[in-house]
Amino acid sequence: MRTGALCFSTDVSVRPDVLGRDVEEAGFEILLFPDHTHVPVHLESRWPGGGDLPESYARIFDPFISMSWALSATTDLIVGTGVALMAQRDPIVTAKQTASLDLLSGGRTVLGIGAGWSREEAANHGVVPAERWAVMREHMLAVKEIWMNEIASFDGAHVHIEPMRSWPKPARHPHPPVLVGGNGPTVLDRVLELGDVWYPSPAKGLPPMRDRVAELRQRAEEAGRPCPEVWVQVFGDGPGVADVVRSYEDAGVDAVIFGLPSAPRDEVRRALDSLRRHVAVLASGAG
Repeated sequence: MRTGALCFSTDVSVRPDVLGRDVEEAGFEILLFPDHTHVPVHLESRWPGGGDLPESYARIFDPFISMSWALSATTDLIVGTGVALMAQRDPIVTAKQTASLDLLSGGRTVLGIGAGWSREEAANHGVVPAERWAVMREHMLAVKEIWMNEIASFDGAHVHIEPMRSWPKPARHPHPPVLVGGNGPTVLDRVLELGDVWYPSPAKGLPPMRDRVAELRQRAEEAGRPCPEVWVQVFGDGPGVADVVRSYEDAGVDAVIFGLPSAPRDEVRRALDSLRRHVAVLASGAG
């Protein structure tokens, strides 16, 4: 099983280039950066984490900037967004940003996408909150058109792009992996249409991961397409983390992405060291 990390890199926490080096040196293969352009002061949307919204949500660097610093500081690390709020991002600009990073890094990027939980944040970008999933879908389809075609165009309900030319193209063909975040009842529909990877954050009240992975595999086979990988996000670095990872491995999950604290470098390195020890125990078959 592959392992990776996600971190809110901010102006008061570990820098993304330093974080990238530390994650790679710790033996993890993947690093993802979240995306929030801002936090509205008057916020009625419920944060899925419960309680007060952490300050890091308002302080994170733009994820594509963080990606560029982390990629330039590493040699093998896969770096991406976890996840970019695609309804809020211009598809032409996003296509160019991701393709540029993928080409310059030799094919080490992933584009994680989601619609986001903050209706107020989406509205500040001119997105009707109730339509953000539909807007996300069309933005991602338009990005793929730009990546894959010398002359690209798109005509949808929310996106209209006249025939255009845009380079660079990504290093990988037909495009970098698209990671679709979410764990709602219709998420597999979006994964099968748009994605190469499903990226859920498990929560109470949902079907067991083993059942959802099996459903994804069956539906991919019925659709005649390769089955998307599954990268599950895990929080915490305590002694029980190895058992959690083992349960996901048994369920057919391809990678586990550990949430790191948004904190100074020393604290983040301690978390990485703890996770590395627990993963090493799992890999050895002990415990």
